[in-house]
Amino acid sequence: MATEGIRLSGWALTLGASSGFGEAVSLALARAGLHIFGVHLDRKATLANAERIAGQIRALGREAVFFNVNAADEEKRGEVAGQMQKILEDRGEMGSLRVLLHSLAFGTLKLYIAEPMKDAVTQAQLDMTVDVMAHSLVYWTQEVVGRGLMGGGGRIYAMTSSGGTRVLPHYGPVSAAKAALESHIRQLAAELAPRGIAANSIRAGVTDTPALQKIPGHDAIIEQARRRNPSGRMTTPEDVARAIVVLSHPDAYWITGNVIGVDGGEDIVG
Repeated sequence: MATEGIRLSGWALTLGASSGFGEAVSLALARAGLHIFGVHLDRKATLANAERIAGQIRALGREAVFFNVNAADEEKRGEVAGQMQKILEDRGEMGSLRVLLHSLAFGTLKLYIAEPMKDAVTQAQLDMTVDVMAHSLVYWTQEVVGRGLMGGGGRIYAMTSSGGTRVLPHYGPVSAAKAALESHIRQLAAELAPRGIAANSIRAGVTDTPALQKIPGHDAIIEQARRRNPSGRMTTPEDVARAIVVLSHPDAYWITGNVIGVDGGEDIVG
């Protein structure tokens, strides 16, 4: 199915909208017809990128409402959800949030056992990583569903990775977060099915994003992915964005509770 032929209506909420998967998915959903709420955390040095993305969305004839806040902060989450609710109420569009994408990549990359041990991951660092990259999905879903922003036909996507079931150096805290994220998606899919809302994890192949660049040894990970992928190249954010547009089509309503690989066959090769 060509994504150019898919027309969607309503709004999407992208958590992590200013780079990587969040950027690509926001633009793809806007091309398909959705207005975009974007949550991102950028300092002055990188804020221009978020502004550029919002401008591109508006150039497509869609609305872009971006919030530069910490998506894992409980108070800020409530404030953003409240502002979204007011916008939709004022427009008479309550329940029109069609997509929630969780693409938050902020966590620690430390060994569990280090020499000296003081360099190992701490409880605070591990708790923060799993909270931001996994638990926050549950809290945002509670906001959008509880406030009536998302109703039947809604789609929830969480970005996971093969690292959720594999061991990589320094990746332990993020691996734990991805495993928890997939578990949360399964539970949400079961609880939201009676409401007509689908939830799936998207397991992208190795993709050259700002998050990957922070992983120690990322050059070797990229080279291995290029060599292993039977499609002959790495996954791109646009590959993932196109898949999410297709999965957001109304006819894909029965796909829920899954970990969906979008990787060109990378994960099936040992």
